[in-house]
Amino acid sequence: MKCAFGAILAMGLLAVCPAGAQAPERTLTIGYADRVSSLDPQFNNYSGDRSLDVHFWDLLIVNTENELRPQLAESWKALDDRTWEFHLRPGVRWHDGQPFTAEDVQFSYNRAPNVPGSLATFAGYLRTIDSMEITDPLTIKIRTKDPNPLLPLNLASVHIVSKHVGEKATTEDYNSGRAVVGTGPYRLVSYTPGDRVIMRRNEDYWGGVQPWSRVNYVWIGNAASRTAALLAGDVDVIDKVSESDLAQLRTRADVEVFAFSGLRVLLMLPNFSLGSTAFARSNDGKPLATNPLLDPRVRQALSIAINREGLTERLMAGTAEPAGQWMPADTFGYNKAIPVPKPDPEGARRLLAQAGFPDGFQLTVHVPSDSYVKGPETVQGVAQMWTRIGVRTTVEAVPWATYATRAQKAEYLMSVLAWGNGTGEASYALINVLGSYDPPTGRGALNWGRYNNPAVDKALDQAMMTFDDNARRHILEQSAELVNADTGVIPLFHYQIIWAAHRGLVVKPLTSDRTAAQMVTAR
Repeated sequence: MKCAFGAILAMGLLAVCPAGAQAPERTLTIGYADRVSSLDPQFNNYSGDRSLDVHFWDLLIVNTENELRPQLAESWKALDDRTWEFHLRPGVRWHDGQPFTAEDVQFSYNRAPNVPGSLATFAGYLRTIDSMEITDPLTIKIRTKDPNPLLPLNLASVHIVSKHVGEKATTEDYNSGRAVVGTGPYRLVSYTPGDRVIMRRNEDYWGGVQPWSRVNYVWIGNAASRTAALLAGDVDVIDKVSESDLAQLRTRADVEVFAFSGLRVLLMLPNFSLGSTAFARSNDGKPLATNPLLDPRVRQALSIAINREGLTERLMAGTAEPAGQWMPADTFGYNKAIPVPKPDPEGARRLLAQAGFPDGFQLTVHVPSDSYVKGPETVQGVAQMWTRIGVRTTVEAVPWATYATRAQKAEYLMSVLAWGNGTGEASYALINVLGSYDPPTGRGALNWGRYNNPAVDKALDQAMMTFDDNARRHILEQSAELVNADTGVIPLFHYQIIWAAHRGLVVKPLTSDRTAAQMVTAR
């Protein structure tokens, strides 16, 4: 028999055929925006990589609509405040037919924090693990250094790779395809870096056969080009639809737009580690002896000089919400007491004068040229607002490959990060973006500004050890106030997540702003 695949299961999960059922032959082509850096699912914690990873690899636990659900682990429980026990799903096999066991889990969590060359490590998710004990092939106990109620949530971000393949493989082996042996719903056919990934359906997938027999995953970095590809019929679905194309797409009978509130925030990251730098100069062009961003009055002045509503209304055409903190409203750790800053150019000038810059100074901001929706345009808008208060701002848009390397080394005085808040909880950014940079512990992996606030680190440690949800929520809300009080980052806005597809297809997000074939069904 053939199985129907037009329905979507409850809670955002894709309808699939039962194992052994005959599924239809159908190809799906996706045009996606976020560049992929590697097929190694533990190499970089980048949005593009993680969207691709879910096709080939599974997690112990998945975080869907901010709810943890079983995947490779059928169940889990806390044995005490430092020990978690995970019972694994029986009958799961790797793409090469080998059985999935607890040894693969242990290997994966030992490997992920130590992948050579990573610029955005997964170590932060695993930083509290002290030891792992395999009690039988389908049971593993994980002991943490301190009480950690968030361990299951953290594990929902680290993909499981096979021990028998991975222990002999490098990241290059994954990129060549030799090591892409997962448990996921699709198998790799080919990978052309900077162009496309071609995959075919895993007919033996433990979760049931997917509706798409073949998926072409095509990178189209330019938003207008993605729209053109959709209208030309070259692709079936596109993500991160340009706001300038929305009106046109919504009037077409052959296209449907799917827009959802998103978790991703666009942040500006002041540098707290640089001293004298060519990126901060006096008005006569000489480098300043001291980094002006070290003064909280300067950081606050820059923040209140920004008209966030103007950016979201005019530049983003209503496809974003102004932000005063890294979490969007109604999420875990969002602080209702922190308002979106109102634009106050006169107040900004007064703060600059108090900080010793009555006539302002020159500043260079760096932004990736090819990664964030309206990233360069947004920063150009901010630069104009800063120039009006006397901070004459130059914007340098840099290709991602160069930008990511230099940003990771904290070489930019003001960098820009589109942060996904993928777990739906404020602790995610605290671990990766706002926690003090500490590579051995995995904290601050994307803290490109080297922000360092002991009170914020303490709040993170407390939150990680607090099992009571209400108490942990309060701690996270306090941490948002701490970061806001010293302008540790400058939030601009939260993106909506927008896809467009040929009519007859339905797109429903899995989690955060991932783009995957599992999100797409036919009516």
